Amino acid sequence: MSLTTIRFSKRRQVVVNPYIQKDIAPNKFERIFREHTDESELVWHRDRKNRTVRIIECNGWKFQKDNRLPVELKEGDTIHINAFEYHRILKGSGSLVVEITEHELNKNRK
Repeated sequence: MSLTTIRFSKRRQVVVNPYIQKDIAPNKFERIFREHTDESELVWHRDRKNRTVRIIECNGWKFQKDNRLPVELKEGDTIHINAFEYHRILKGSGSLVVEITEHELNKNRK
C-alpha cells in the first residue's frame, strides 16, 4: 500500500500528495502525514473552500499562515483556514493526523 495519495490534475499530470486521506462524510475527511514525509513536499498552498482543521495527533508539527510566524500544533487544537488563504505545515516528529471539514463558500462572494 502506498503511503501517498495519487491523483490526476486537470492537465492529466500525476500529483502525489504527502498524506493518506480517509473520507468520513461528503465534506469531512481525515489526513495522515507520516513521520517519514519529505519536508520538500509540505509546500505553501491555497484551498478552494473554507476549512476547519481539528488536530487529532501531532508531535512538534507546526502550522503557518502567510505573513505570520509558525505556531506549534497541539492535540485538540482547531484551526480555521479561509478559502484561497496561503498556508503550510512544518514537519515535526512522528505522524500528524488531522480531521478536515470543508465549508461551502458564500454564494454572494465576489
